[in-house]
Amino acid sequence: MAKQHGNVILRFDEVDFEYGHNHPILDEVSFVIREGAKLTLMGQNGAGKTTIFNLITGEDEPTEGGIHIDKGSTIATSLQVIPRDMLNHTITEFFQSAFSSTVYDIDKRAGKVMDAVNLSVPLDRKIGQLSGGQQARLLLAFALIQEPDILLLDEPTNNLDKAGIEHLTKFLVDYPKTCIVISHDAEFLNTFTHGVLYLDVYTRKIEQYVGDYHDVVKEISARIERERKENARLQKEIEHRKEKANFFAQKGGKMRNVAKKMKQVAGELEDKVVEMRREDKTINDFHIPLQDFEKLEFPTDGNIVSITSVPVIKNHERTQIKVSPKITLGRNDILLIEGPNGVGKTTFLKELANKEAKGSDISTGVKVGYYQQDFSGLDYDMTAYEALVEVAETGVTEHNLRSTAAQFLITQDKIDKPIHFLSEGQKGLLSFARFVLQRPGLLILDEPTNHINFRHLPIIAKALNKFNGSIILVSHMKEFVSQVKVTKHLDLGKF
Repeated sequence: MAKQHGNVILRFDEVDFEYGHNHPILDEVSFVIREGAKLTLMGQNGAGKTTIFNLITGEDEPTEGGIHIDKGSTIATSLQVIPRDMLNHTITEFFQSAFSSTVYDIDKRAGKVMDAVNLSVPLDRKIGQLSGGQQARLLLAFALIQEPDILLLDEPTNNLDKAGIEHLTKFLVDYPKTCIVISHDAEFLNTFTHGVLYLDVYTRKIEQYVGDYHDVVKEISARIERERKENARLQKEIEHRKEKANFFAQKGGKMRNVAKKMKQVAGELEDKVVEMRREDKTINDFHIPLQDFEKLEFPTDGNIVSITSVPVIKNHERTQIKVSPKITLGRNDILLIEGPNGVGKTTFLKELANKEAKGSDISTGVKVGYYQQDFSGLDYDMTAYEALVEVAETGVTEHNLRSTAAQFLITQDKIDKPIHFLSEGQKGLLSFARFVLQRPGLLILDEPTNHINFRHLPIIAKALNKFNGSIILVSHMKEFVSQVKVTKHLDLGKF
């Protein structure tokens, strides 16, 4: 890891943390971070990565152990999403909330950090009016305006277009202070990180590695294989010793002492068996059933969606642009919508999903499955179970509902909890579970890779390719898009 000569700026000393009783997150976690280090914090969805950030900022306190931060060091966090209660605030008001007292040159400071993240919008604009990509840049600028010694970034590339990711990458490469990043974007991480903090969801401990994201994934896989082989060898030896012990025990007399010794040796070998690290769980292949179209009165051309014009935002003004030739989507069509942040992709998708988009038409009766990048379509006070019941077709059994949830790693310990307890990645998987139970005719997916563990992405792409309805997709993740069989394109940036 670079900057080994720097002072230790942050140290976890045997930290335990749990949410209530019987929900442990961390178990005697210890690690150190030095000044100027740039680290990735990785682990399975729901492992507790965001909890680590909350402990660093003081939002949460450890159940046991200590967290030591170099005296005088400041900390700022770039969150995953804008807090819902801030969406009606102006950009100026949002930046002002970063400080405990009034900052009289807040507009000047705001302008400086907005330039740093390549965001150009009026400071009196309401945050809720910004696109997802613009909000992502704003979240980063919110952290930067505080000029922290320790910068914590939680999925900072979500919703960012190619230019935004390149701009952020350059900033982080040049950033002279300590930075810890949670991200599933391997290409992004490999450009600037010096090492990895790996949070194991099963042992609930942190392991510290030197190298980039790919190096660590390989090292962890190699260690799993070594542990598996050693445990197999030990198990074989244990069985052999136990068989001998049983044999000698049946002989009676002095042989019983030999049997006792054999059992003792077997017990010592069992103590050497390590708790094998398990790979992050990956969802299995799944299928999104298609709505029964036989009951619908389709146009003679069989189109599910037709688009003749789209709204485009340029210079902060909205203009309706004609699409020529018009775009029509039938079964097995996947439309990829592209364009820079702020051009109006999310606004268009939202209006389309609500069947309010001028210049676009969805055939009567077609059910729409809508993946919103900020999950605002989910009621956070509902349990995951209730959210699945809400969309499930009539006739879905209790068993089918719960087994579908488990397929997407919404297990028994999560399904009856309110959605706000789920991690962002788990909310994403819950959204796909809803599609399976809903049986839509049209999928509208706005950045469906956000927060999702990279292990799941090929499986999700495979399911989309097999879906027999229409799909409209917005995604800035090239690796994911390359796996999807896109049939049509619409680039809003060309208008």
